[in-house]
Amino acid sequence: MLLRKKQKQDVDSDILALTKIVSAKSILHYKEDLLSYDCDGFTIHKAMPKAVIFPKNTEEVAASVKYCADRNIPFLARGAGTGLSGGAIPLNNEVIISLVKMKHLLEVDYENRQATVQPGFVNLKLTNSISHKGYYYAPDPSSQYVCTIGGNVAENAGGAHCLKYGVTTNHILGLEVVLPDGEIIEISNNGVLDMPGYDLLGILTGSEGTLGIVTKIIVRILKNPESKKTVLAYFDNVEDGSQAVSDIISAGIIPAALEMMDQTAIEGVEKGAFPVGHPDDIEAFLLIEVDGIAEGIEEQIDQILTVCRNRNVREVKVARDEEERGRWWANRKTGFGAMGAISPDYLVQDGVIPRSKLPEVLNKIRSISDEYELRIANIFHAGDGNLHPLILFDSRIEGETDKALKAGTACLKACADAGGSITGEHGVGIEKKEEMHFIFSEEEIEAQTAIRDVFNPHNLLNQGKLFPTPSRCMDIKKVINKTAVKK
Repeated sequence: MLLRKKQKQDVDSDILALTKIVSAKSILHYKEDLLSYDCDGFTIHKAMPKAVIFPKNTEEVAASVKYCADRNIPFLARGAGTGLSGGAIPLNNEVIISLVKMKHLLEVDYENRQATVQPGFVNLKLTNSISHKGYYYAPDPSSQYVCTIGGNVAENAGGAHCLKYGVTTNHILGLEVVLPDGEIIEISNNGVLDMPGYDLLGILTGSEGTLGIVTKIIVRILKNPESKKTVLAYFDNVEDGSQAVSDIISAGIIPAALEMMDQTAIEGVEKGAFPVGHPDDIEAFLLIEVDGIAEGIEEQIDQILTVCRNRNVREVKVARDEEERGRWWANRKTGFGAMGAISPDYLVQDGVIPRSKLPEVLNKIRSISDEYELRIANIFHAGDGNLHPLILFDSRIEGETDKALKAGTACLKACADAGGSITGEHGVGIEKKEEMHFIFSEEEIEAQTAIRDVFNPHNLLNQGKLFPTPSRCMDIKKVINKTAVKK
């Protein structure tokens, strides 16, 4: 108690002012309270915030932002902290604006198939709140039981069923946003598919918290499909499984989900919380789900079974009931966390490639594993080529963390070289910002930072994220050119 009293004497004027905006119960500023906010799901890098505040509404967010902006105090927004690229790490001693108290479902409009939520509303909770009416929310990240929709908007999150239904941006109908100077704006297309003018919803969705802080979200909700069937297929080699993925799409079937795990990943999930009895000697399995009107579902399943058999499948089976389907999906959805059963640490990567390049890139990832002498598990959305190599390592061994980071970069380079991208859903954050050079020229990055500067001219909001350091690559060229002239 004496320690607390002494610390209170040292509270600076900014903390006191923010306390007046959000109340003393809604601010953390003692070091021991801030330790939980030094990183997000990307734990390799850590930094301490100046304070964490918990506004209850848009007006408190706006007032807090305005206070910070007027005094040149860096700040950033944070949701559940499940992000995997370091987007919520306070690199510059920021004030963290946590949105977890803004967690309400504000309105459901079943007639127009849309719902309005606050940013701290948990993803899966939306589906659970509307399922009794026969509706659901399609984007389903593996962390959907805890991640927030505001965070999903920031990262343009994907998920297993995004092959057919699209990622977060395809389900956003409107946003309320606090700009970096504290101004509140509303952006909506009113459900119109092709509104004239600039696509501001598209620009803000996936901007990783660098353009504004989302305080209200209007999302599209969908009617539950009439029928749903799920298939599990075991393959003795990865190449056959990979080719089956392309064959299914080539046959004109667009599954709701088409997931793949390799042997190392299977070892992990079978030691995790939801084992289902996968054989331990197979190289890969596919988890395939089709949905839609009941008429025609069985025909699609028959085609999928035929494709798998033509690709030397060892065993292929259809879920007998909802209970079995649920176990298969729980096994898949907890795949990342299950790696903790076979490795002290792991680094999750997130690259995208053309489906046809799956065998080639997976072989390259094997070579990277051999080169860095680290096991790499692969759990990924095979249908849309969104890979998730999980590099397994032990941070207690000197040099292994650095090796894991280098192996991750090599995996992303392999994706970029195959004509893909360095991220499909986890975002760039701080983890992959230097790897932006793999897919963008300096001029292209300059164009993007110019857009950021329109919204965030003083770069106080989530500074140091998304773009290479320094944030303006053209500045490097200017420095080099000036140095060359002097010489």
